Amino acid sequence: MFFGLLHMLQGFFLLGYLSGGNSFPTPLSVEDEQKYLREYAQGHNEAKNILIERNLRLVAHVAKKYSSNYSKDSEDLISVGTIGLIKAIASYKPDKGTRLATYAARCIDNAMVIQR
Repeated sequence: MFFGLLHMLQGFFLLGYLSGGNSFPTPLSVEDEQKYLREYAQGHNEAKNILIERNLRLVAHVAKKYSSNYSKDSEDLISVGTIGLIKAIASYKPDKGTRLATYAARCIDNAMVIQR
């Protein structure tokens, strides 16, 4: 039960960035991104949370493309996009030679297309 509550609070924490205007955290540097990806691969969930938080700006950017074309509420698009981002982080393969943001943008976009 405690872990379910903790997970729910993390979700509210992520939504706090969205309701605060344009106050997204800055994207990670290449070195920091690689560091957190390695830590996540070793099982550190805090690294996953940092990767999610630092890529929320990307989710908002992709959601903006859909908010003008469809009647979906932007909060719904952000939620769906965040799920796409989480899936992208879980399935990302650094040895493929692309940055996480490049891979995640496609996953976020796909999640929003499927949802519409």
